[in-house]
Amino acid sequence: MGAGERGLTRLIVTADDFGLAEAVNEAVERAHREGILTTASLMVGAPHADDAVRRARLMPGLAVGLHLVVARGKPVLPPTEIPDLVDDAGRLDSNLVRAGFRYFFLPRVRRQLQAEIRAQFDAFRATGLKLDHVNAHNHMHLHPTVLSIMLRVGGEYGMRAVRLPAEPVAAGGYRGGALLSWLFLRVWVALMKARLKRAGIAFNRFLLGLRRTGAMDARRVRALLAAIPAGDGEIFFHPATGGWRDTDGDAANYRPADELAALIDPTIRKAIDDLAVRLIAFRDLG
Repeated sequence: MGAGERGLTRLIVTADDFGLAEAVNEAVERAHREGILTTASLMVGAPHADDAVRRARLMPGLAVGLHLVVARGKPVLPPTEIPDLVDDAGRLDSNLVRAGFRYFFLPRVRRQLQAEIRAQFDAFRATGLKLDHVNAHNHMHLHPTVLSIMLRVGGEYGMRAVRLPAEPVAAGGYRGGALLSWLFLRVWVALMKARLKRAGIAFNRFLLGLRRTGAMDARRVRALLAAIPAGDGEIFFHPATGGWRDTDGDAANYRPADELAALIDPTIRKAIDDLAVRLIAFRDLG
């Protein structure tokens, strides 16, 4: 039974880390023009953000959102303004657990975090692009403090939609320790979902690609599509046309060229058409 027979399925196809490298920007442009990509999440403080914005302006059909960076990356504000958020090299904490504890328990860190998040919203507004959605690098918007600030500040900047990192257990192939992690994450996802509903923020019903981040090749995408749930969902990628210097350590084993190949693979497009799945952006969520 196809997705269209089970009930209407609409799918957002997103590329994260837009602006991180020229190879990423090239892949986003190609995946949108030649493939199924509908949205991209922009890292406003990344080295090639200006190039990403230039390309986005030439692709009015590409919806662009804000990819907040609150860990494992470079801030927008000068280190002197957020000394408790950065290390000696001026980079945000690379340890997600440590960063999470500090954001929750230390008031001065929370104040600096809010200033940095506001600065990133400001930088996105300065691009002139319409804000399609907001999410966070490494899904740090699941953190209650980050989410609180994002909701408070985002409302001032026209935030209308947020990614909900809710991957169906079957889609991720969660077993053993991974299943325990999924069960733990499910609690935070449920809390996040409730808060988004109260705030009147739109969100996707399900997310595909979370456990297989960086390895979304054509074979895996076809398998996910074959069992896609009904409803408004999202599938996300990290495509690039090749490697680049200063790749994040956690992304060293990613296969970005394979992910780009999947996004432009005609068999993927055919599978989507055969299943009567409609491609949308966050702006189309009701």
